[in-house]
Amino acid sequence: MPEIEYVTVANHAEAQNGLLYLSGAGWTDANVARMPDGHLQVFSFGIALSVIIGWNETNQQFPLRVTVTGEDGGEPLVSVDAQVEQGRPPGIRAGQDLRSVLAVNCQIQFPRPGGYRVLAVVGGSQRGVSFNVRSPD
Repeated sequence: MPEIEYVTVANHAEAQNGLLYLSGAGWTDANVARMPDGHLQVFSFGIALSVIIGWNETNQQFPLRVTVTGEDGGEPLVSVDAQVEQGRPPGIRAGQDLRSVLAVNCQIQFPRPGGYRVLAVVGGSQRGVSFNVRSPD
């Protein structure tokens, strides 16, 4: 089965031509200002991940789900469902694993400061990354 190699958060993430382009990646704390009514402002950020696809799993679709939840679970604030499929490029060495990279950019109005978690699941593999939302009041 495919295996999630890593998941990270960034200020912005793009996946193009099999490469990840990340700006401001790897943070653990997001400073989100409050609006005059006390709610947190909408926060934009990217999620990047890499999935390793085995030689015998190429040219097949595998469901992928990426969610953002509060640290104590509950309903996801963001839920993205996709399919991961990796073909075999010409000239590749027989038996070689392949890497498929994906990027998702989100805009979330977090309900409150605190801990949050991004979780990516494909097949039996899952990986996540946690981060804190802080309000500099």
